[in-house]
Amino acid sequence: MAGQNVLLSSVDVNTPSPARMYDYYLGGRNNFPVDREAAEKVLAVLPHCPKAARVHRKFMARVVTCMAENGIDQFIDLGAGIPTSPNVHEIARAVIPKAHVVYVDNDPTATALSAQVIGPDDDGVVARLRDIRNTDELFDRPGLHDVIDFGRPVGVLMLSVLHFLTEADDPHAIVSTIKNRIAPGSFIAISHAISDGTAPDMTAAIEGAYARSMAPVVFRTEAEVHAFFAGLELMPPGLGEVSQWRRARAAGERRSGRNTASSLRMFGGLGRKRPQAARRLWLAG
Repeated sequence: MAGQNVLLSSVDVNTPSPARMYDYYLGGRNNFPVDREAAEKVLAVLPHCPKAARVHRKFMARVVTCMAENGIDQFIDLGAGIPTSPNVHEIARAVIPKAHVVYVDNDPTATALSAQVIGPDDDGVVARLRDIRNTDELFDRPGLHDVIDFGRPVGVLMLSVLHFLTEADDPHAIVSTIKNRIAPGSFIAISHAISDGTAPDMTAAIEGAYARSMAPVVFRTEAEVHAFFAGLELMPPGLGEVSQWRRARAAGERRSGRNTASSLRMFGGLGRKRPQAARRLWLAG
């Protein structure tokens, strides 16, 4: 990993990492041959994957901006991955200069690199090595409460992370626990790979490419992903293609239709935990 001072003794260089594969799609250098080999298998069936990854980053930026513009000044980025500028704290602080952000990942490479990009003036921004499958450790172990006040609303990002949880991991129970632990008025942003409308041979090829990685890919239907927002107020425009979510279009530009079966469908949405004993508040936009 040229240019990075990562302790390789804590990094598995023989098993593909979804975070490092994603870094490869984005043109980064924080990946190993084993990651590139697995990523090339995905690119063989999905050559536009790098573009899709960049589109997803733009979705992340719009989600964070939306939450910050609606008063959220503290964020938890679960499955944060390897940092790519602009990152969550940069986007949030463009709206709220003192916003607090915790980057959480179970990949030592991602966590170490996130820590490296946090500058000396970035008070209130930290990176933590945690596994979201262990929600007790996530919320109760020291490391988040010194940055996040769980008595106030928080913005939780679960972007491109739930499809790396198998049914045995019980992702719906994990999301439900997070809903219960955050304050009313909080937001949860989710994006997920969708099986609806995607050719079975493509989903099989992608699943095969990630089969040997630290976390296999699990495609789910739109209805299954929608269920993650149960009990939340799903904000306009609802659950849909991340490429279209609140995207500003040029005059005369038409909204693109459904992706073809040759495309990877990534859906995303933003849910709000309703404030207690308060009237429904509509988000701007």
